[in-house]
Amino acid sequence: MDIQQYLTRFNASVTKEVSLARLAELQGQHLQHIPFENLDVIRKVPIYLNLQSIFSKIVQDKRGGYCYELNGLFQSLLTALDYDSHLVAATVLRPNGQWAKADTHAAILVQLDQPYLVDVGFGAATPRTPIPLDGTEKTDINGTYKVMQAHIGTFDLIQENESGTRTLYRFHIDKKGLIDFHEGCVFNQVAKESSFTHYDIVSRATKTGRITLADRTLTVTDNGVQTTSELSAEEKASILQDVFKLYV
Repeated sequence: MDIQQYLTRFNASVTKEVSLARLAELQGQHLQHIPFENLDVIRKVPIYLNLQSIFSKIVQDKRGGYCYELNGLFQSLLTALDYDSHLVAATVLRPNGQWAKADTHAAILVQLDQPYLVDVGFGAATPRTPIPLDGTEKTDINGTYKVMQAHIGTFDLIQENESGTRTLYRFHIDKKGLIDFHEGCVFNQVAKESSFTHYDIVSRATKTGRITLADRTLTVTDNGVQTTSELSAEEKASILQDVFKLYV
């Protein structure tokens, strides 16, 4: 992996400093410049859990991806930058209160002064800063986040905002490799029960909020004010290119 090229992809400074502040900078920059997107899933382009192909897609082709790609590649970068990190498996709790297929979300655990949950691949609800596992609350523009222990070795990521409080997902701290998510990656590409097989989803953080495209619905959040608009096919194509810089 070309570290310099990857850091340039999301406008991150080049330094080997290992610190919480540096980790937060990397996470925040990644979320603002590399979108969460499922366009390959909808277009029936196979996604393989191979770091070389993921690097080519995200860095060289300037695309985004979903959790396996985004967190898989970012965790590889953190390792190259001398962070003690590994992938962890999580189960998403959908807004309707139903659990998604078990262990099909990939997130990252980073050990600094204590363990921190890091995620650059959870779409609109992704926290923008590392979240410690000791229950300490961290607030960003999306709301207040905390991680609470559910069982031994198992924790919940919880978000609180103006809409209320909800558990986003439950994760285990056991070390996982990218290949461990093969079944989940295939499921999320082909299963009708998957959240990603029905229509285009593209989402990217901004300095003051977030921009999300779901099919032809564009939602822009700016300093807590949310606006929604329905797009024509031509307007959607324009948004993909001009706003998200995606040419597919």
